[in-house]
Amino acid sequence: MVNGKEAMVDEFVLHRIGTGGAPSLLSDYSAVLQGPEEQEFLRKLFLKPFGSVCQTHEFAEKDGQPNALAALCQKAADGKALVGVSRAIAKVLIDVANEHEAHSGDLFVARFTGVELGSAVHDALGLLKFDDKEVFIESRVEDEALAMQLKRGLGGRKPDQALLVVFTPGEPTLLVIDDKPQNPFWQQAFIGLRAKHDHVNSTRNMLDMTRSFITQQLPQDYEIPKADQIDLLNRSVQYFKENTEYDRGSFAREVFQNEEVAGSFERFGNRYQEERDVDLDERFAISADAVKRQARVFKSVLKLDKDFHIYIHGDRNKIERGVDENGRKFYKIYYEQEL
Repeated sequence: MVNGKEAMVDEFVLHRIGTGGAPSLLSDYSAVLQGPEEQEFLRKLFLKPFGSVCQTHEFAEKDGQPNALAALCQKAADGKALVGVSRAIAKVLIDVANEHEAHSGDLFVARFTGVELGSAVHDALGLLKFDDKEVFIESRVEDEALAMQLKRGLGGRKPDQALLVVFTPGEPTLLVIDDKPQNPFWQQAFIGLRAKHDHVNSTRNMLDMTRSFITQQLPQDYEIPKADQIDLLNRSVQYFKENTEYDRGSFAREVFQNEEVAGSFERFGNRYQEERDVDLDERFAISADAVKRQARVFKSVLKLDKDFHIYIHGDRNKIERGVDENGRKFYKIYYEQEL
């Protein structure tokens, strides 16, 4: 989704967020580290954690009022001094964190250029909160002898909560990390967000709906062997991998190859959209990144008792299902070569 390999961390500010009576400390300066080694470290610390985030969001109104965090992030996008903007952000976070009994921690506010999202490059703002530090060993030479010391700091640890605001045309695109998503503290109370209506979420939602239809609804409507369900899952993913545009009509005809099943798919989609409050567009550009990540949950494993697992990735016609004269169920598999 996000590629930060060529991005630059222009500057960043560190604040200490105190809760439960612990003091908060707000910095009055920013750090600028331009060396290649320093930039590589900062990209790893600040941007790499967002590389696995595949859901996009946008700022929403909060209780009918303009979103305060959105306004502050826009000031950063407009070139306002990062120290002042970050201090205002930290103050909002301190109030929210105390209201929701969140942990104390370090808040980094970083300004980026050259962040790649999809096929375009944008400026971005990162808010990353680390509740704890990792232990590492520092070694050094003192008086021609080696000395070691245990220290605590940040390096390989991922943030507990984080927000990357990518300044895409129109509304910013938000990517969120939250180790406690069931707690409204970060996503709702502090950020105030909603799913963004874009091709990423359209791809993700349609794949989720399709998998639910094949694995849950279809077996209720028809007597369908598990191998046939897996074949439909494989064909669904293949459609998304081979096409750049999704069209619900052509998808249903190509995957299900049956008008009655295609009609059932359409009706299920309408119910799914209403019950889950998600957008299921008839047509949209397919997000290859979303397909790559969602395809992992399309299980292609046929489990037979506790003895065998058969992975089905190809031609369904090479598998036959039956029952022998003793009532034992079997699958017959045809192949051309043993790899």
